[in-house]
Amino acid sequence: MQPQVAMNRTDGFLAFDPASLLSSAPEKPGVYRMYDKDNILLYVGKARNLKKRLRSYFRKELGSSKTTLLVSKIAAVQYTVTHSEGEALLLENTLIKEHKPRYNVLLRDDKSYPYLLISTENEYPRLDFHRGAKREKGLYFGPYPSTQAVRESLQLLQKLFRLRQCQDSFFRNRQRPCLQHQINRCSAPCVNYITPEDYQQDVRLAELFLSGKSHVIIDRLIQRMEAASYAKAYEQAGRYRDQIANLKILQESQHISGKTGNVDIVALVFEQGYACVELLSIRSGNVLGSKPFYPKIPEGETHSAILSAFLSQYYLNIEKTHVLPDEIILNESIDDADWIQEVLSQSQHKTIRIKSTVRGERARWRELAITNAKQALNAFLADKTSFYERMESLSDVLGLAALPERIECFDISHTQGNQTVASCVVFDTQGPRKADYRRFNIEGITPGDDYAAMHQALKRRYTKVKQSGGSLPDLLIIDGGKGQLSKAKAVLEELQITHVMLLGIAKGPTRKAGFETLYLHDQLSQPILLDTHSSALHLLQQVRDEAHRFAITSHRKKRSHELTRSILDEIPGIGAKRRHDLLRQFGGLQGLKRASVEDIAKTPGISRLLAEAIFARLQK
Repeated sequence: MQPQVAMNRTDGFLAFDPASLLSSAPEKPGVYRMYDKDNILLYVGKARNLKKRLRSYFRKELGSSKTTLLVSKIAAVQYTVTHSEGEALLLENTLIKEHKPRYNVLLRDDKSYPYLLISTENEYPRLDFHRGAKREKGLYFGPYPSTQAVRESLQLLQKLFRLRQCQDSFFRNRQRPCLQHQINRCSAPCVNYITPEDYQQDVRLAELFLSGKSHVIIDRLIQRMEAASYAKAYEQAGRYRDQIANLKILQESQHISGKTGNVDIVALVFEQGYACVELLSIRSGNVLGSKPFYPKIPEGETHSAILSAFLSQYYLNIEKTHVLPDEIILNESIDDADWIQEVLSQSQHKTIRIKSTVRGERARWRELAITNAKQALNAFLADKTSFYERMESLSDVLGLAALPERIECFDISHTQGNQTVASCVVFDTQGPRKADYRRFNIEGITPGDDYAAMHQALKRRYTKVKQSGGSLPDLLIIDGGKGQLSKAKAVLEELQITHVMLLGIAKGPTRKAGFETLYLHDQLSQPILLDTHSSALHLLQQVRDEAHRFAITSHRKKRSHELTRSILDEIPGIGAKRRHDLLRQFGGLQGLKRASVEDIAKTPGISRLLAEAIFARLQK
């Protein structure tokens, strides 16, 4: 395409003449760009008819405060004529993505989208999380709306079909099964515990599952269970029975439609000047996952413009190899639906329908997306001034492909090596998730060995996560430097946990806040130093300090508990019940230490002789 370009501007920006611009503007499709007196791009727009669209900006009644303010700042207008309306939409999206004009709706664009990959180059294919260019040969499923949705699917597939997830270098050098086999998440093909033929059957079942054909899988598993039972291979038949039961439970929890369908529901809610767009993806009648987006919007923008901008910026930036859904359902109608629909259909070589009027099952899907959007926006507004923006800043600093949906941070606390406790705190895009906090009493290590304590805490944490199918973090933060980070990396490799970014926070020489050094696990020789005013650093400090607070609190509770038990348990005649009664009677150990023999003897079950023994021991 050889676009025509026109500029309307006077040297030095002394004047701007709308009449001259409108007289030369063609009645053709294209894209226009508006600049201020400092040559800063204010706005990018598309038009089916450039002359008609530009004329709408220079009427007496503009209709919105946003347009009025925009026009008051215009010092120059540039337009590009395109061959078609579709080219105009694509060019507009490219320019918005590149320049991020102030008066456009801006969607934070993930640099790449997460997929599930089943490799096909090996005799024993690998199941893995994938993001980025599709260079490896294999079957790609997705993109998923969020990394957490991919991780949940991975855990389900490992539990159901026991496919390996380890890297090829790890697979080739195994002498015995790894922990994944011990927790029934892998059939251990690395040591030939399963034949290639049987493994390929499991791979095929996983492919069917990811294609939404659970009913076909159940039929095949029933046939295998009956054959194994007939051959008196009862243990194998039992495994098939458990797979069938788990699949049926999964169907009940995920299946929301009696019909098949590949549909995306996009719901916009707006409150207090902030917008949330919820994307709910449904494939073959199953919920694939959902994700909230919080676009940056100029004041006074219409709902139609926000939804149109989201559809353009989200779907036109998805990799061309990805197959878009057959339907996109909106909770509000938009002006450009036919325009966007045409461009998406052309890019996919199939008909894609955008609609806002639906009934029955699809109406219930739309209500589900609206409910999720409202909940997400309410949580976002609770801390709208800082947390989400700090998450965006951290993502940029670390070069993440998308906002981390889950952050976990570990810290160790002890007193001269005794009563060692490890803490794990969890944050998501809304802030701390205190219900997910965990603490670990560390045992069986050399007192004061923080490396061993960190290794034990991480291994216990993520072994349990793998076994229970819990959520893995996108970013794992360790309160410590290179040594602690190396221990964390070793644990994740041992458990075959991939695609989790590891970050160490080492205190500076003065140990004051603002002078921390950051280490990424794959760039230990290139430490990161952030400005003391960096919002990314402030977020890391908040997460680190919360882990430290939780560790200290847990350590103090353990120390107090053990101190109480150790003193009273040394006294003959004091068992669990009398210890409990004494502490309750006097409000704890300190109150008991201040009590007289006479007061102690008034406690039910405590004789004068025993009271004297207790008093004597506590006064030492």
